[in-house]
Amino acid sequence: MDGIAGNQRLAAEQRARVLIDRQLTAAGWQVQDRKAMNLFASQGVAVREVVMAKGHGRADYLLYVDRRAVGVIEAKPEGTPLSGVEWQSARYAEGLPANVRLKALTVDGRLPFIFEASGSETHFTNGFDPQPRARRIFAFPQTGTLARILRDAEADPEHPTWRAKVRHLPPLDTAPLRPAQIAAIRGVERSLAEQRFDRSLVQMATGAGKTYTAVTESYRLLKHGGFARILFLVDRNNLADQTLAEFQNYRIPGDGRRFTELYNVDKLSSAGMLHSSNVLISTIQRVYRVLAGDTAPEGDDPGLDDYVPAAPVTVAYNRALPPEAFDLVIVDEAHRSIYGVWRGVLEYFDAHIVGLTATPGKQTFGFFRQNLVSEYTYPQSVADRVNVDFDLYRIKTEISEQGSRIEAGTIVPKVDRRTRVQRLEQLDEDLEYTSKQLDRAVTAKSQIRLVLETFRDKLFTEIFPGRNTVPKTLIFCKDDAHAEEVVITAREVFGKGNDFAAKITYSARDPKGLLQAFRTSATLRVAVTVDMIATGTDVKPLECVFFMRDVRSASYFEQMKGRGARTIAPADFQAVTPDATEKTRFVIVDAVGVAEHDFVDPPLNREKGVSLKQLLDKAAALTLTEAETATLASRLSALELQLTSAEQAELDHVASIPVRDIVRGLVNAVDPDTQAKAAALATDRAAAVQELLDAAVQPLAANPQLRQRILELRQAHDRVIDEVSVDTLVDAYGVVDTSRARSIVESWQAYLDEHRDEITAIQLLSEARDRRISFADIKELADRISRPPRNWTPDLIWSAYEALDAGRVRHTERHTLTDLVSLLRFTIGEDDELVPYAERVRERYAAWLLQQRQAGVNFNQVERWWLDRMVEVIAVSAGINPDDLDNAPFTERGGVDGAIRDLGPNAAGLIEQLNAELAA
Repeated sequence: MDGIAGNQRLAAEQRARVLIDRQLTAAGWQVQDRKAMNLFASQGVAVREVVMAKGHGRADYLLYVDRRAVGVIEAKPEGTPLSGVEWQSARYAEGLPANVRLKALTVDGRLPFIFEASGSETHFTNGFDPQPRARRIFAFPQTGTLARILRDAEADPEHPTWRAKVRHLPPLDTAPLRPAQIAAIRGVERSLAEQRFDRSLVQMATGAGKTYTAVTESYRLLKHGGFARILFLVDRNNLADQTLAEFQNYRIPGDGRRFTELYNVDKLSSAGMLHSSNVLISTIQRVYRVLAGDTAPEGDDPGLDDYVPAAPVTVAYNRALPPEAFDLVIVDEAHRSIYGVWRGVLEYFDAHIVGLTATPGKQTFGFFRQNLVSEYTYPQSVADRVNVDFDLYRIKTEISEQGSRIEAGTIVPKVDRRTRVQRLEQLDEDLEYTSKQLDRAVTAKSQIRLVLETFRDKLFTEIFPGRNTVPKTLIFCKDDAHAEEVVITAREVFGKGNDFAAKITYSARDPKGLLQAFRTSATLRVAVTVDMIATGTDVKPLECVFFMRDVRSASYFEQMKGRGARTIAPADFQAVTPDATEKTRFVIVDAVGVAEHDFVDPPLNREKGVSLKQLLDKAAALTLTEAETATLASRLSALELQLTSAEQAELDHVASIPVRDIVRGLVNAVDPDTQAKAAALATDRAAAVQELLDAAVQPLAANPQLRQRILELRQAHDRVIDEVSVDTLVDAYGVVDTSRARSIVESWQAYLDEHRDEITAIQLLSEARDRRISFADIKELADRISRPPRNWTPDLIWSAYEALDAGRVRHTERHTLTDLVSLLRFTIGEDDELVPYAERVRERYAAWLLQQRQAGVNFNQVERWWLDRMVEVIAVSAGINPDDLDNAPFTERGGVDGAIRDLGPNAAGLIEQLNAELAA
């Protein structure tokens, strides 16, 4: 019986060796018998059955790279637990016979590369690593890979591999980073150095700068950490362009050069993996396709990038994209199923995996071995003014809640899903449909119209009271046909044209161009989409996220919600939404009950009927409830977004600590995790939570002066909208009373005379003629004159001049801050006519173009695209500098690099010329 069992083991081991031979050959190794050994046959040679020194047995395979013995393979039958035979392979690695030792590379007397393999499983120990430890790998490394490891070890014997180098990374430059980004980078690097886990999870709220964090980490690991190539996985192919732009625009700390000047960053395309690439950007679907030996298309392909297999995928070895191709895999918000059915693709690569997500689920935590290296929640991001808080607005209709019934005999339109051809057909029987079938099997036009009409009617009274411009609104629909119906109805309901609302889906013509227009155009107010703008796409002016489809994934909902969360500079915000001031919140409009799922956390602003004064009074008395504490955090965060930098500094001085720290403390006090930790250490949970709330409120409760100053600043920035009082007409006549206008003009002139030595803009216009006024100078003046008791705006002063001297004042319906320059020039006598700044800039531009043509300089269409948009920036900002080219709309054509490409080496000269000729 023992002989039969021995023969069975031998047969099983022989089968394993056949599989191992195939795997080695696939990886580029030349497998040879000892008698036929020829080390010149290939860079990598695997020699079977090599007898080791006495007492060390026989090595199943001895590995040579560049004719030097560097490793051994211990072969075992399939099913053998390989961790139990590591002692055997280690013994071989130490027992080199004398004739082999002469041509061997050893570390502390041992061969550096040790493998255990059974044909179905392979373990690898790299002796150059600190505390060398076996790890499971998908397949044997290629010979070139081991050769590179050897070269790296010889070049830096003290830190031969990345696992050694990451323990000695230089200090992090924290200047351009937010606290959450610093914590995330340090958490990942700590995990890499400790090597307790091969995966690291970063939880960071949407909008907190996950991609910038990842780019910073990528630079540090490529530059200092010994990493050669990184795979960056995005959720959708259209986000690959956005990620590529992040790498292209990233400036090296202390250097100023762009990331892409030092490292090659490419999208995975039909060419497969570019061997010169340091960073490859792709969706996991495209990686799987390349691993399968196919090609990845160049453009967006929703059928490919949205594909989710029914069962977990299996992958096979691909020599063109081997498991060791990447040292690091970064998964950026690819949350849907990637750690389930797609995990085989991730586990194919012998790389450390870093996950970036706003809302990790149980499966995500499980995949990352519960190794959460940093955590940054949405409420914390609101406290830090990274994101804005949100409000919920629910719209319910009978059909959207219960469905409906169409009686038999009714003639109904039916639409072919494929061709969209419509035909009329009589129903043979009653048709009852539920709310779940709505907008998939059945489209109820009345329901869509009623929801949108309700939104229209409540928009300026309840959702955004006092406003009159439709806020930027993103509507999520169930599918493309539903989106088509919604966009058509939205135009009808609001009585607007095609440029008011657009469908931005993969099937739309030029969806990327439409998305850019949605970001920057003051005309396009409503975007209707299905999935394309659901994740990772920034539209900072967005104020309404409108759900006309249900979402059952917590992480996907957070991503969709996050489209409205971004903060935006007031000037940029007002450029696309003229009647807005600062973005301090956004609104989730829920027409399907999506916010009623358990996974939807409430906003911080939970007690809308309580005033800020009441909240501060309750804080002083230490009687705030948990909901009121959260609401106070939301109100203070919103107020901070409204304050000028001077007001912010003043408030921090009165508080003796940054007010942002007070808001953080309030947010942490209502955080369930913080409360759970406090309760675990106490016998009375309620008392422990109350103690947390009281401690968070203390900086406000103990500082009456701070509470009073908060209320004063709030009053200075708020105006009351009276919707209750009914006015009565007293009189109306055609004679203009100029007394108020004259008072405003005289007060304005006196103010300029009095403050001439303090206001930079006045000094520059009247004294330093060779310097132009910057937008910061204009903003400084605007902030000063807008404060009580004057409360002046460019519109008010302009109207006053128009009433007194209409013949010399051009009328305009819309003013910008730069019109202050025109007002200054007219008031101090520099200009004889009061002309809107933007008009004056465009007139000067037309004259400049004419001069250029007369001088023989003609600009082509591409050059005019750049020049025209530079002029628009000058019109609203009183000038332009090269850094502006890295913002919209210039980024759609490559930013600074695109300008140099299209305008040539004189790009900087043209900017200087335009500033000199057009700006005041």
